Amino acid sequence: MTIQKKYKLLSRIPVIIAVTGILFSCVNDLDSIQKVTYSPNDPDERTTDLEIFYTDSGYAKVQLFAKLAETYSKPTSVVKMKDGLKVHFFDNFGNVTSILTALYGEIHQQEGMILVRDSVQLYNVEKQQRLETEELRWRQQDSTIYTEKSVVVKSPESIFFGKGIRTKQDFSSYEFLKPTGKIDLSKQKLN
Repeated sequence: MTIQKKYKLLSRIPVIIAVTGILFSCVNDLDSIQKVTYSPNDPDERTTDLEIFYTDSGYAKVQLFAKLAETYSKPTSVVKMKDGLKVHFFDNFGNVTSILTALYGEIHQQEGMILVRDSVQLYNVEKQQRLETEELRWRQQDSTIYTEKSVVVKSPESIFFGKGIRTKQDFSSYEFLKPTGKIDLSKQKLN
């Protein structure tokens, strides 16, 4: 081998080493990446402008809207709805009977339960009555909505106060667990 050939071969060795180093350094270790980017408090999935329909025999019974929904699978499966949510409840003819709004909510699929908190209102469209509280639970199995928190029910004729309430999702009738007061607005309008 001539000196020129040896020199060409030796001059290529640093290039070969550099290329080999670059190729092997570009391998991504998924465990290392997860350690850098993963936090156990982060959601598994994040959705904006969520819309969910619950149906029975092909008919819409419930329609849920949320601005931001985060899905968590651990420790239990839950969808947390942040920045407000709205729920429409339908009758058998597809008409909206009541509307539920809140600033925060959670869907617990395994339990068939929705929990809403913060500035909660349930409005019956036909009767124009509004329930106001800080927390409600909706049980999908029997369409029951209930709370043990303080509640105000306003209608054109009266305002009722109480602690705890049970009603169906259409909010056509209700039962206070502990009624505490009533203001009759129809008598005040006559004076």
